[in-house]
Amino acid sequence: MTWEGKLLQIFIAERESAPMMEQSEAKLIAGVGVEGDRYATGLGHFSDRPHPDRQITLIEIETLEALERDHNIKLESFEVRRNLITRGVPLNHLVGRRFRVGETILYGGRLNVPCKYLEELVGKPIYSPLLNRSGLNCQIVQGGTVRRSDFIGPETETTSTWKD
Repeated sequence: MTWEGKLLQIFIAERESAPMMEQSEAKLIAGVGVEGDRYATGLGHFSDRPHPDRQITLIEIETLEALERDHNIKLESFEVRRNLITRGVPLNHLVGRRFRVGETILYGGRLNVPCKYLEELVGKPIYSPLLNRSGLNCQIVQGGTVRRSDFIGPETETTSTWKD
């Protein structure tokens, strides 16, 4: 699979329901999460149900554009409550795959499922329109710092630090 994308925005929230705060860069901690984010500190809405692929979440800006175009619902990138907003990244195809975001490596664990909690939080009818397009839940395999405009692409043999 050949593709390449770009990291547009980075967000964290200190705790459940707290506003998402945009960052110019963020430290991703392997096996933990995004430094300062609610799920890295155990203060997220689903923190009582920990899972390795809840370390970081991504969503495509194309999804938000389609939501407005096809459903007339304007959802700002901070409202979707995902950590990384991407462009040109086939997130649904990255389940079970490792890929690079800047100097980090993520593993696509599973597609994110929209929840009624998010719909209630933003006060917009987004549950059904986001089915199968709600983003990707990932595990951080190799940590480091990510920055806006970082390259996102497949992990290659030459960039891999992981061995079977």
